[in-house]
Amino acid sequence: MQYLELGRSGLRISELCLGAMTFGEEMGIGAPVDECRRVYESFLEAGGNFIDTANIYNRGTSESILGEFIGSERDRLVLASKYSLSTNPADPNAGGNHRKNLQQALDASLRRLQTDYLDIYWVHGWDRSTPLAEMMRALDDQVRAGKILHVGISNAPAWVVSAANVLAAERNMTPFCTLQLHYNLVERSIEEDFLDLALAQDMLVTAWSPLAGGLLTGKFNRDSDPDARAGSRLESTPMGARVITDHRIDVAEQLTAVAADLDCSPAQLALAWLRQRGEGRVVPIIGARNAAQLADNLGAVQLELPAETIAQLDELTAPEWRYPRTLLDGEFFQQMMFGAQRAQRRRGGGL
Repeated sequence: MQYLELGRSGLRISELCLGAMTFGEEMGIGAPVDECRRVYESFLEAGGNFIDTANIYNRGTSESILGEFIGSERDRLVLASKYSLSTNPADPNAGGNHRKNLQQALDASLRRLQTDYLDIYWVHGWDRSTPLAEMMRALDDQVRAGKILHVGISNAPAWVVSAANVLAAERNMTPFCTLQLHYNLVERSIEEDFLDLALAQDMLVTAWSPLAGGLLTGKFNRDSDPDARAGSRLESTPMGARVITDHRIDVAEQLTAVAADLDCSPAQLALAWLRQRGEGRVVPIIGARNAAQLADNLGAVQLELPAETIAQLDELTAPEWRYPRTLLDGEFFQQMMFGAQRAQRRRGGGL
């Protein structure tokens, strides 16, 4: 396992993150404690040090299980959890980005995890109501109190992240140093803005659902999923619905064929593709239900894909860009902006 810097933080994290959503069985998607321990220990034995959970995963059981496992190894682990999503539907203040929910959720997570601090605390999603200045101040207060070291954000528009970090810089508050986003070979919409944002503001991207809910593991094809030929359907997943379309089945089958040529599993290939995105600023979050799945996923760190393989996979799911990117990248606009020098210019950027 190699190690990357977590954006501007200087913190070193493993190139794969262990997601603990499957720790516990309350929500019907996880594993029993003994299997979770095997997964956890195998990840550490492989050199992994980055573990991600959330206060809502299996209604808090994920954090409780991790708290039992970690013990004396706490100092060498980079431990992350999240707040924002409701832990009590009957309580209007048990969800959201506001200070009260942050304070209560963080204290409860620390108790379950049996630690007095978190290395990373994520805003699990933008609530569209708490002022960004209030949210950033509340997070910064917890950093100053020593309960969290760094902050990140998940499931928010790029402009929200950028505006929040500008506020933090102007008011001497802790900025976001990392993003957690839905990203995989068949869900590439973040490439339009977020990878450039991460580069400009020195943030690292962690990718949730890197295997598209199992679609990119090789278990989906026309023989196993004939209904896909009818167009599209939805399957329930922990974070909503998995869309299975004829095109996505095509991608899964072609991924499997490329993986066979490279003598690796489809999952390993899909994870390796992610690891080489965004100039190496993408860390997949792998969530295994058993040690065998984890062992297969860990094999992705041994794969260094040649440029032609990356180009081949890119072509399978090339995103369709929207305005203003379609205008800005177009030949006509480039000539209007830079004239005869357009071919000699190298794209820059940064804030």
